[in-house]
Amino acid sequence: MSTHILDKIVAHKRKEVENRKLAIPFSALEQSGMMDRTCNSYVNALSVRSSSGVIAEFKRKSPSVDDINLTADPKDIVKGYQEAGANAVSILTDEVFFGGRDEFIQSVRTLHPDLPILRKEFIIDEYQILESKAIGADMVLLICEILSKEEILRFTRFAHSLDMEVLLELHSKSEIYKCNEWISIIGVNNRDLKTFTVNYERSKDLYDLLPVDIPKIAESGLKDPDTCVMLYQHGFKGFLIGEQFMKHEDPGLACKEFIFDFIIKRQVI
Repeated sequence: MSTHILDKIVAHKRKEVENRKLAIPFSALEQSGMMDRTCNSYVNALSVRSSSGVIAEFKRKSPSVDDINLTADPKDIVKGYQEAGANAVSILTDEVFFGGRDEFIQSVRTLHPDLPILRKEFIIDEYQILESKAIGADMVLLICEILSKEEILRFTRFAHSLDMEVLLELHSKSEIYKCNEWISIIGVNNRDLKTFTVNYERSKDLYDLLPVDIPKIAESGLKDPDTCVMLYQHGFKGFLIGEQFMKHEDPGLACKEFIFDFIIKRQVI
């Protein structure tokens, strides 16, 4: 996803959030039946060595791939992901650019009360974090590329006040200064936003500069278990994988085979 597309998404998101605030104010979100629940922890799952560390993503389309799986049912696919051994799921809720909906999380939450759910969204306002808890998410994504250091700190503290975990995504060394002690997980995106190239060596170099006490996961361009094993050996504890599974006729089966192969190969380390 290029920085140009990100700018376009963020501009649309600002208008969308203002409209949502008018339709459903903060006070209405706070009355959601989901607000009093204890969130499920992906970080706790990462602390168990036998866990796969995989966050399996439900995504119907993206700006770079219009048609990944436009008719996919989140309930069926997430059921397959959980049975495959994924420690968490990521669900896109942006409708205009990714074909997502809030209802996807709501339906999955009802069927899988104990599964950590990441709301994959372009967060630019505290309202969206409160909204995430209200629809059933346990984690939110904050993207360094579109937020200031001050916004990330404010949003992270607010998420923690709601018992939610925060995944901070970064792409380059120039964004490391935006990290803070409240971050739950750091996600290193293997893909360059300007050139679209995937470079695992760059990700490994970046890993060595990050805070040592925050777990790190790898994101984007993960197509085979061998790559995940290599990144695991370097210290990455988890992996966010979406398109590789979603383009498969049976995403749950693709996830199961991937995780099985990864765990077998990881055991020889």
